[in-house]
Amino acid sequence: RHGRDLSRPGLYSHAEWNRVSRHTIALAQISPALGDLERNLAMHEKTAEEAIARGVRLVVFPELSLTGYFLKDIVSSVALPLTSPFLGRLRDLSRRIDLIVGLVEETPERLFYNAAVYLSMGEIIHVHRKVYLPTYGIFDEQRYLAEGGRIRTFRSGIGRSAILICEDMWHPSAACVASLDGMDVLISPSSSPGRGGLEEGKTFANARAWETINRAYAQLFTCYVLYANRVGYEDGACFWGGSEVIGPSGDTVAKAEYVSEAILVADIDHAEVRRARMANPLLRDERIDVTLQELERIKREGAR
Repeated sequence: RHGRDLSRPGLYSHAEWNRVSRHTIALAQISPALGDLERNLAMHEKTAEEAIARGVRLVVFPELSLTGYFLKDIVSSVALPLTSPFLGRLRDLSRRIDLIVGLVEETPERLFYNAAVYLSMGEIIHVHRKVYLPTYGIFDEQRYLAEGGRIRTFRSGIGRSAILICEDMWHPSAACVASLDGMDVLISPSSSPGRGGLEEGKTFANARAWETINRAYAQLFTCYVLYANRVGYEDGACFWGGSEVIGPSGDTVAKAEYVSEAILVADIDHAEVRRARMANPLLRDERIDVTLQELERIKREGAR
């Protein structure tokens, strides 16, 4: 390890990095401009520079942070292949700080995905394509986007991680699969508009539901949950923010304010994951064989 810069996770092995228990992360609660890639990219760069100055190793941006959310017919005009020179600036920036950014990914087959990419040391090391596309109420994602088809964990600068984008989190099976695949940190970029009314001194009803889900997953799967939600207005919808870091015992490590922009900085400590799993060994006792057996039965017979 002689001569290596231990302040940068990508510069040494996964085994060495795991010996560093505590990591400083940031959730970027920003307000992207709808369809304005250049403006949003500049916002990412500015936010990342602020995070670097605060000693952050990873900054997580919200869902579709490069494009805005209610894209509808402009999806194809803002879509980017992962080889796009436009992403080159973020690749360069990731040599100084790890990044998770949201974009519309265009594949060689001309499919468009709501995707989150993890960039580190000038490379894209993981891509998650949103599996569950909401198409109800004000949401119409299936009309414009393709469904992702896999949930995988990956080695990151902050440990074994999984990314689930917004609606993915409302399907417990997705978080369960990630947990069984070795997840220590669950990262959820989100663009959640407020629903259920905003009373004085209170937040939106769906914000309270989100906070319940985040705490439940953290405690059930004894992992950190990093929830990065956006703010701002699009098509009359108000995105409520409230980004948060939840510890593996369900405790709130850090919480951003509602509605306003913020860079939420927090430390996560993998010793806390170990302690939570010793006190509550749910993962150790998980019966995957029974789960698979019953899923196969339900698939074969159909739900009653």
